[in-house]
Amino acid sequence: MTDLQNARVAVYLDFDNIVMSWYDRVHGKNSYSRDRQKIMSDAADPAIAERLAAAMIDVGAIIDYATSFGTLVLTRAYADWSSPVNAVYRSQLVARAVDLVQLFPAAAYAKNGADIRLAVDAVEDMFRLPDLTHVVIVAGDSDYVPLAQRCKRLGRFVVGVGVAGSTAKSLAAACDQFDSYDALPGVAAPEPAKKDKDDSTPSRRRSRKAAAPDPVEALLERALRLESDKEDVEWQHASEVKSLIKRLDPAFSEKALGHKSFTEFVRAHPAVAEMDDSGNIVLIRLAADRA
Repeated sequence: MTDLQNARVAVYLDFDNIVMSWYDRVHGKNSYSRDRQKIMSDAADPAIAERLAAAMIDVGAIIDYATSFGTLVLTRAYADWSSPVNAVYRSQLVARAVDLVQLFPAAAYAKNGADIRLAVDAVEDMFRLPDLTHVVIVAGDSDYVPLAQRCKRLGRFVVGVGVAGSTAKSLAAACDQFDSYDALPGVAAPEPAKKDKDDSTPSRRRSRKAAAPDPVEALLERALRLESDKEDVEWQHASEVKSLIKRLDPAFSEKALGHKSFTEFVRAHPAVAEMDDSGNIVLIRLAADRA
């Protein structure tokens, strides 16, 4: 039986799948297939580099979402890491302690076998790690339906993550819980694709206007959103939010930030969070203008 009080989570990312799906989500259906040759031949081309940058995956949002379910026991990402479109993510993934599993396509347009390798590893891990409670599958391919079903039969809680519009309905149905990558806290909604390739001024203006968020406030907001989405309630126990923050960033310390307690830390960020300490249990929620 799944132990939800001491949840231990394994994450498996079909990275090629999620990158290609998000590229199509940002630039339009089948855009990756049309641009694939250009990407492989010269990813540094200014036009291609701009399109790749606009479709960058937020690795942190995926890992943080998985962390909201419990302690991450292992995280693996499967892809051809020699491909330019994937190579740019290597440092981010390594920084989040993600194991990179190298795969190679059999031919220029062939599948790289991520579904087979990922499924074999996941089933092996479930027998090797009997205390594993949650399996998070980041992909959208219907080929993962048998894996999701097997994980459930073995008593694991299965969470799926896929890009809206590119995820098979059968995969979503096979999971205990399925969430769109687009809806994860921290993921910006894709902007409409440009019709005029010379019309790049608006996006440059937006990037100049956007101020860098305070990392501590961003951490608090992300934890509140993740906890709220998971529990589907507005007010959260302060202790549970703090536990999630510590899982998201093990280096977090309110004392190192100059606060005597976690509640004092929350109270110092009224733009992000509201607090109710009138009862025996301190409750917090997102500020009204952030909800």
